[in-house]
Amino acid sequence: MTTTRRAVLAGSAAVATGALLGTSKAQAEAKPKPTVVLVHGAFADSSGWNEVSARLIRENYPVIAPANPLRGVAADSAYLASLLATLSGPIVLAAHSYGGIVITNAATGNPNVKALVYVAAFAPDQGESLLDLQNKYPGSKLNEAALDFRPYGDGLVEGYIKKEVFHGVFAGDVPRATTDLMQAGQRPADTRTLGEPSGTSAWKTIPSYYLIARNDQVLPVAAQRFMARRAGSRVHEVGASHVAMISQPSMAADLIKSAAR
Repeated sequence: MTTTRRAVLAGSAAVATGALLGTSKAQAEAKPKPTVVLVHGAFADSSGWNEVSARLIRENYPVIAPANPLRGVAADSAYLASLLATLSGPIVLAAHSYGGIVITNAATGNPNVKALVYVAAFAPDQGESLLDLQNKYPGSKLNEAALDFRPYGDGLVEGYIKKEVFHGVFAGDVPRATTDLMQAGQRPADTRTLGEPSGTSAWKTIPSYYLIARNDQVLPVAAQRFMARRAGSRVHEVGASHVAMISQPSMAADLIKSAAR
């Protein structure tokens, strides 16, 4: 074979390889990204996810941050499950705090949910309640003395975090000007959610990720590590308060993107 013919063949092979790589890259880029559903917890609303949402939207992830009703584990999980049923294509569920027990139940049986992301969140096993996990290890400062209780409806009661402890207990690494607004606009939870047992645990069949907040005064870090280890989650730790998605939005967004790949 002449030198010229070898060069022509080699060049053709390189062009073909480049075309294949280009096609593969184009196909990967064309692959639709999963819808990211961000679920807030008690004493909060979906605005707590704003900085995370902004980062995901900038990278073209479809994002939904629904209002969690905060009326009870079964009721809230059913509400979220009904919302998820309206979505086509892959879904990544991310939750903060109480929202964790909601996604743990709502994702069960939905084949579109490809990953669960817990951000300082409850990841219960079947039959466990929020109180079971919050009190499993010492350290939580969100106790009865930290709450205001207000009746509503027919003998029902809601809980709010008291103004004087909101910053230190809930969001110690967030500026006070911000936490003052968070406290004023907090959405209360029905107190029945505290002792209501979880149903089937979706993390047993769906891959999970966990962002552990080491300085959490609500959900002790030991409890977070226990739940993450039990679920077989991919774990990242950050020096943050309970609202890690607010004080460390880049870390939370990066973990969600890892789950979405």
